[in-house]
Amino acid sequence: MKTKIFTILVLLLVGFGAKAQLGVAKETFTRADTLRGMLTPLRTCYDINYYHLDVKINLDDKSLSGSNEFAFTATQDFTKLQFDLFANLKIEKVVYKGAELPYTREFNAVYITFPKTIKKGSKDSFTVWYNGNPPIARNPPWDGGFIFKKDKGGNPFVSVACQGLGASVWWPTKDHQSDEVDSMLISISAPKDLDEVSNGRLRSVVNKPDGYKQHNWFVANPINNYDVSFQIGKYAHWTDTYAGENGPLTLDFWSLKEDSAVARPHWDADVKPMLKSFEYWFGPYPWYKDGYKLVQAPHLGMEHQSAVAYGNQFKKGYLGRDLSGTGLGLKWDFITVHESGHEWFGNNITSKDLADMWLHEGFTNYSETLFTESTQGKKAGEAYVIGIRKGIGNREPIIGAYNVNKEGSGDMYPKGANLIHTIRQLINNDEKFRGILRGINKVYYHKTVTSAEVENYIAKQSGLKLDKVFDQYLRHSKIPVLEYKIDNGILSYRWITDVKGFDMPVKVSLKADEYTLIKPTNDWKTSKIDASVTMDNFKTEPNFYVNTKKGE
Repeated sequence: MKTKIFTILVLLLVGFGAKAQLGVAKETFTRADTLRGMLTPLRTCYDINYYHLDVKINLDDKSLSGSNEFAFTATQDFTKLQFDLFANLKIEKVVYKGAELPYTREFNAVYITFPKTIKKGSKDSFTVWYNGNPPIARNPPWDGGFIFKKDKGGNPFVSVACQGLGASVWWPTKDHQSDEVDSMLISISAPKDLDEVSNGRLRSVVNKPDGYKQHNWFVANPINNYDVSFQIGKYAHWTDTYAGENGPLTLDFWSLKEDSAVARPHWDADVKPMLKSFEYWFGPYPWYKDGYKLVQAPHLGMEHQSAVAYGNQFKKGYLGRDLSGTGLGLKWDFITVHESGHEWFGNNITSKDLADMWLHEGFTNYSETLFTESTQGKKAGEAYVIGIRKGIGNREPIIGAYNVNKEGSGDMYPKGANLIHTIRQLINNDEKFRGILRGINKVYYHKTVTSAEVENYIAKQSGLKLDKVFDQYLRHSKIPVLEYKIDNGILSYRWITDVKGFDMPVKVSLKADEYTLIKPTNDWKTSKIDASVTMDNFKTEPNFYVNTKKGE
């Protein structure tokens, strides 16, 4: 079937999204994009309860073969449903109650029809058998697929990364972030002379007659699809325990054997201080049942739940660089801290639609600031978050188009963090701010959410009117501009914004080296200003992420 191309106005998409996405031009999407990103009745008719993914990774020809069991609860009466598996992977059969079910494909969507009506509230299951060669990731983890590399000794070093593209790039699944499976058994078969590490806790290792070993890992908590992972290589493994808020938390470390001597002290320097900081700010680590694992991977890193993938070459900063330009980011390992921060934002709470991915990346990017603050002081944290602004382009909104599996601008990382930091200034009470961060993780614990839900929660808990603030920073490309004039001791000022009626307070220098809170709107206002402040040295308080413009 030829791809049917059609144009979707973003303003039409918002009927399915949480709030209107404004200020975005037309984008062209395909029928395949809609099948991937839209919640249709063929997807909402069933709620996933349990998966058993049982797959053999064939290293010689870079293929896989196996099955996945879908156990579900019907949310309505139905006879037909959709699951997802990339078209380059072959479905051998779909089995229901011992018999094969008919199925059809449309791009990467698969439809199956049951012999009788599945009644609302009933629990049922089916199993998909499949095989094939998943795509090889060209630039992991930013594009999805398998990664086949070698360690320094020439041994296989193999993994997968699939955020954005989707888990259906390598296994059959209901590939939509809104429905996380409640628990999962991950059975990965790999050559017997290699180790394999996945999410959750290892239940057993079973020798197979073909020279492979099946590693059975059980995830006792909800998990989003793209977090499901495997790492295959020659590993060293050691354990530790962290005395956390919810009791002893098991720590498991898996580095390549050849790197274990450097890995141990390197990871020791960051992991427990990171957990202490994040439990303080965000609440208890969300996966005590499954533990915390840090696993060396053949790519830079990913937030694979309870099995964080690490590939930062045991360097401080981001591959030895400080993204803030302050030097503060060279005090800790960026990948250890950032990817672990996703255990709270991205894994504990997951956006229902990829368009709201800023909830993952903005808050996790701000976790770097909070870790810097926890270990180096509040001024250091402020300097770090201000420093990462140089990576913001402000060319596209950081919320993407809904229902087509489209994330927003990469600005969601540093711009999202600076939006949160700006809101922290508006709250002006760090205990209340910390309570809000912890509250988000408690109220939406192990849930999927929309941006609107989190925005409304922050506004309600802070007691502030933030709707226009969120709209400007999230749904438009530009940040607020404070236009000002100074004449005869009088400061005139107003906001220039896309959002009409924008009225965010901001601190400015009405006196030299002293900041005062003013309340600009889109209309001109005036305030008295000290004679020492001129058009050239007037400024906004740096912790507010805004621009200024001299008026005519």
